[in-house]
Amino acid sequence: MADGTPTPDRREFFAGLACAGCVVPSGCLGNEQPVTLFAAGSLNDAVERGLRPALDTPLQVTARGSAELARLVAEGSRTPDLLSLADPVLFDRIDTAWYTEFATNELVVAYDPDGAGGRRVADAGREAWYEALLADDVRLGRTDPDLDPLGYRTLFAFDLATDHYDTDRDLRRAIPAREQIYPETQLLGQFETGSIDAAVTYRSMAVGRGYNYVSLPAAVNLGEPALADRYAETSYELPDGTVVAGDAISYAATVLRSSPATRDVFTRHVEGAYLTEHGFTVPDDYPRHRGDVPDTID
Repeated sequence: MADGTPTPDRREFFAGLACAGCVVPSGCLGNEQPVTLFAAGSLNDAVERGLRPALDTPLQVTARGSAELARLVAEGSRTPDLLSLADPVLFDRIDTAWYTEFATNELVVAYDPDGAGGRRVADAGREAWYEALLADDVRLGRTDPDLDPLGYRTLFAFDLATDHYDTDRDLRRAIPAREQIYPETQLLGQFETGSIDAAVTYRSMAVGRGYNYVSLPAAVNLGEPALADRYAETSYELPDGTVVAGDAISYAATVLRSSPATRDVFTRHVEGAYLTEHGFTVPDDYPRHRGDVPDTID
């Protein structure tokens, strides 16, 4: 039995994102210099439909996997005004003295209710979703763990589920296959093409795109800060040798090139009510600053 309720119409979403997930062409911005934002792919919906309409300043967005964005900035090949990532640990790879945590999330299994494979996931529900994903007739979509936190968090969830459900198979070894991998900004779009039946994704992405989903137990979904020690029992090594341990999901942002315009956009980004409207959770103590925060940042 599924417990996620779809919200916005999917066709409306895709029709409204002509420039989503890419660098917005300069012709879209007028004559004013835009603020550039590198944002986690899972933030794209909220940024495009929630943050951008609330701004007076033009915004140029590049939405990709957070690990990939962090690598580009760390290498010095790209320096946006603002950097917003789906895992604060990735800021350790970047020359920045501070960041601000501003939202949390949790993993769910989204599914296509119109297909046999999706209905199988829905029928399996919260207590047996993994059994459906083990079946050959259910096509799973996930993201690349080398490029974004959603990818390695999916593997964490399989690890945690193996223990939580006391399964006789190692789910992290048994479920993943290379052909399941899609870019984060295109993952749920695969439902539209019929390429997948189910996807491990963030709750915010499922809510934002109006997809049904199965919620996962707190011991598995990486959404409960009180279980951070349990989540830390699993890990993943990125291509550069960085080992990322499991943790409760948190989003964080920083300013890399400061100006009145970038600071204004930053404040609206980390404090906006649009976050909860697009499926994110904002704890009472967020936004939460970490490190040597400049006086110009409230």
